[in-house]
Amino acid sequence: MDVDKEYFSNITTRERAIFEGAISMGALFHQFVGTPINKNTKSGLETSMEESLKLQPAIEDVDVTIRFDKLEQSMTEFEYTSLTGDMLDVKIYTKVENVKATIRIEFIEELNYPLMYVEDITED
Repeated sequence: MDVDKEYFSNITTRERAIFEGAISMGALFHQFVGTPINKNTKSGLETSMEESLKLQPAIEDVDVTIRFDKLEQSMTEFEYTSLTGDMLDVKIYTKVENVKATIRIEFIEELNYPLMYVEDITED
């Protein structure tokens, strides 16, 4: 079966590149927010998030940073906390044919919100 022809012929390559990154970003957010974390597990969780998303179609690369400052502010007396959206700074890089998209989530202080947005789109 030609999945592209069967299910994605109704959208442009540009839209598909954005879709693949956006659906992955939503999955990352809702899958990992709430995960127990501390300063010793931060790096391992970042790597796990990156590696799991790279398995999905059209994902070229993923950069996950859990903001240490936000993690430290949230620590409890039990020496761990739960991952929250304001701790995430993530870039997902997609490629569909000749189109590359960068989808990002970062905490925007002025909005007091972890915003997901299309950071960049290029066509070769």
